[in-house]
Amino acid sequence: MTQATAVVIQQIVVEASIARAFTVFTERFGDFKPPEHNLLGVPIAETVFEPKVGGHIYDRAADGSECRWARVLAYEPPNRVVFSWDISPQWQVETEPDNTSEVEVRFVAETPQRTRVELEHRHIDRHGPGWQAVSDGVSHDGGWPLYLARYAALFRQGS
Repeated sequence: MTQATAVVIQQIVVEASIARAFTVFTERFGDFKPPEHNLLGVPIAETVFEPKVGGHIYDRAADGSECRWARVLAYEPPNRVVFSWDISPQWQVETEPDNTSEVEVRFVAETPQRTRVELEHRHIDRHGPGWQAVSDGVSHDGGWPLYLARYAALFRQGS
């Protein structure tokens, strides 16, 4: 068993230019976010990543209901994006911004057609009691490693 930490770091390399890696991450977030990661209780029709500071990442269900589970804190194409993680240790939307963590995703060009994507989920302890469950959830195979593997697969599929 691993010790839960307030910072989870993951990275992956994709065969794409830095601009394309950034664009696919933000514009196609819903294509790699697992559909079962759903706080709505009804199937998700789409996941939207609003490409601006002050925007949100949210899920929209087929019935039109929405779950806004992140706020875009920094949007600096093609180098980085930072968003809040507004999901509590009980896996419900957290409405108090002081009790949310942050996810920073940096895009680093290794070559003109290869980009390293570095994800840092930090300040997880801000979630308060039970924050270790958030750390364990996002660091586990079904958390950020799954998101990044599905993201990388979009490039291998030639899409």
